[in-house]
Amino acid sequence: MKEISQEIHRKFQELGVEISLEDIEDRLDKMVSKFKVPKEEARRSVVNYFLKEHNIPKNQFYAGQSESPLMKISELNVDGKWVNIKGKVVQLWENTHESISQVGLIGDETGTIKFTKWGSAEFPEVVEGQTYYFKNVVVNEWNGKFQLNMNKSSSVEQLDEDITVGTSTITFIGALVDIQSGSGLIKRCPQCNRALTKGACMEHGKVDGVYDLRIKAVLDDGVTAQDAIIKRDLAEEMTGLTLESAISLAADALDQGVVLEEMKKLLVGKYYTATGSRVERYLLVDSMAPRSTIDTQELDELIAASEVV
Repeated sequence: MKEISQEIHRKFQELGVEISLEDIEDRLDKMVSKFKVPKEEARRSVVNYFLKEHNIPKNQFYAGQSESPLMKISELNVDGKWVNIKGKVVQLWENTHESISQVGLIGDETGTIKFTKWGSAEFPEVVEGQTYYFKNVVVNEWNGKFQLNMNKSSSVEQLDEDITVGTSTITFIGALVDIQSGSGLIKRCPQCNRALTKGACMEHGKVDGVYDLRIKAVLDDGVTAQDAIIKRDLAEEMTGLTLESAISLAADALDQGVVLEEMKKLLVGKYYTATGSRVERYLLVDSMAPRSTIDTQELDELIAASEVV
């Protein structure tokens, strides 16, 4: 912290501005110790505070400093490091935090990582399935896991290319014991693909939503409960309900909830072998094969393999 403070102090001296070293240290310490802000992000925030206070343009302070490096997701292992990333938005998650604009998953050839786009970020909403060049995003470690934060210093450029996302595939065998609310026939925002709540998108307000099918399932192998997300194509395959038939079913009943109830009748209590990638607490399911029972020996081998991983 002292080295960072001295660096900031020295740079402002070069610009002919004298700032108390103690004041710099106090502000840095408060942000890092009290508010748990990563060191590099705290550094940038403190610098910007004094730039604004002394009416100094940012480009004047940062002149000659190197840009953030372009890195692969598998290389992101330093807390507080500012980086550039080229990645595909694999999934957007529902978010209710008023300070957060979007949260989800970004992937490249080397793996995936969670990202948080704060409300202070000035670039447009990103879209699921689209590839972007993310500039000046900061790596943050939380509970032993790394993620990306995007704020007002970050920017994004949409790319006309696709990326094959590298993931580690796992298999989970268990009974489907519950299908949670937010499943069945849902509507998504046509602009950001976010699931609507009472006909409204958190970002774009009241919109004419686009219908979709989704299952948020809970699988249980007798030892572990696993949350799983099953997208439309696989949901149709498992239930025999197409999006069109689900819409018709809901229209006849004047209630979208009948689709969720129908899914529960068809799926809950049955055993499956689910294969996909695990992200945070979710299994993003790629394939789902029905089975009659769980073989004890096979289950023990899978549990042992997951513990090794």
